[in-house]
Amino acid sequence: MTLVERLRHALTAGSSVDAVLLTGDHVDHDLLPTVLTQAAVLVPVTDRAAPGVILTRRTDTMTRHAGQVAFPGGRIDPGDADPVAAALREAEEEIALPRAAVRIVGEADRYRTITGFEVTPVIGVVPPDLVLTPNPAEVAAVFEVPLDFLLDSGNHIETSVEWQGRNRHYYEILWGEHRIWGATAAMIVNLSRRLRWNG
Repeated sequence: MTLVERLRHALTAGSSVDAVLLTGDHVDHDLLPTVLTQAAVLVPVTDRAAPGVILTRRTDTMTRHAGQVAFPGGRIDPGDADPVAAALREAEEEIALPRAAVRIVGEADRYRTITGFEVTPVIGVVPPDLVLTPNPAEVAAVFEVPLDFLLDSGNHIETSVEWQGRNRHYYEILWGEHRIWGATAAMIVNLSRRLRWNG
């Protein structure tokens, strides 16, 4: 069974009925904006014996999410046919990932952010060791993290911070010098719970 087939099967048929998924940045949904901007991110999984996931670190000059680790992606533009098209376009713009190199597995669970976005993660499989070129206006670094590390619930650290007078709970995943947290970590946690990855 190919990696695409394994992921697609896990995403559609292997999901746990009892999986508790994270739906948004805050359990107090009254803090979420009432009108959400649709967005999509690409979750690029490398097709190798030990698959990895390609992530980016935003530049420190970004007006939103400066310096944070993220999947390539962004808002869905009027010219995008669907979340898949938006995710592929954004990945090409941000890290020069050719659209034709991505084999789409499917869409994962949407996630709402406190900044007003409803994000659709799009899982795709890409060849290993592609030469990726970060767009210097948006991306400071591109790196790969082993898929089994990301999906291991033992690496999902739940923490909290006080925000607007309330404790905001979120997950973080530490990989070397990189701190993956917020919406990106939450989407990884959801994938872990949904896929029940077994290597």
